[in-house]
Amino acid sequence: MTVPAPPESDDDVPRFLDELGVPGIVDVHVHFLPERVLRKVWAYFDDAAVHYGMPWPIQYRTPEPERLATLRKLGVQAFAPLVYPHKPGMARWLTEWVTGFAADTADAVPTATLYPEPDVVDYLGAAVAGGARAVKVHVQVGAFDPRDPLLRPAWGLLADAGVPAVVHCGHGPIRGAHTGLDVFGEVLAEHPRLRVVLAHAGMPDFGAALDLVHRHEGVHLDTTMVGTAFSSAFAPLPPDWPARLVDVADRVVFGSDFPNIPYPYAEQVAAVAGWAAADPRLGAPFLRSVLHTAPSRLLGL
Repeated sequence: MTVPAPPESDDDVPRFLDELGVPGIVDVHVHFLPERVLRKVWAYFDDAAVHYGMPWPIQYRTPEPERLATLRKLGVQAFAPLVYPHKPGMARWLTEWVTGFAADTADAVPTATLYPEPDVVDYLGAAVAGGARAVKVHVQVGAFDPRDPLLRPAWGLLADAGVPAVVHCGHGPIRGAHTGLDVFGEVLAEHPRLRVVLAHAGMPDFGAALDLVHRHEGVHLDTTMVGTAFSSAFAPLPPDWPARLVDVADRVVFGSDFPNIPYPYAEQVAAVAGWAAADPRLGAPFLRSVLHTAPSRLLGL
């Protein structure tokens, strides 16, 4: 089967999914947050010219019910609502909040987050025991070292439970105090059974991210913001990117960063469709895997 024509707009995404023959998108990288936290996040993006040197207009700045309706209209069948702290003491209550959000939202899978602090295993363990399917780890925003000794038992807990961590550890869009694929590679070396999704495919160090995928069988890449026109301006993909995905095709999972993206959701879907069309070894089977099969398997759906 040839790759369907990529969606030209959000309204066109359901047509694309129907032609591809998938029941819906499973998105591993979506953000829902408590309202007061979300307002602060959006305010940060409003000053993106200061923080990032470029504007970052939020595409889906709408009330929570409308954002949920937008995902469903797009054909998103299930999603991981990711939360993340920027200081000590936040991770527990954010995890409790998102647990409640997922319980009230049928298409949201339960998630959690963490921070290097003495009680991390207590709240993380409770979340995992309660059914958390993924854990968000934001090394850049949290400004913590993922090798912190306080996190060793947390990484071990996740490795034992087989719960994947969606980890933003790359230098994009700006370097953090402890970002870098080499830094997180030390965590993986110490916890080789850990299941990890390298958020944004390790942007901008795509080659180093692929090296970790090849080195550790539990490591995946998500597509979040990768290959879109916006991101390509500061983190262009290597020209042979589709060919380099062939050997790890079943460990690429769809992510979008909805709602905090500065372009329509359809652009991310179209970017992945472009990779599939660029190499005959990928094609429609790769697309079906990225959009549905691989993330479904990862999240235990």
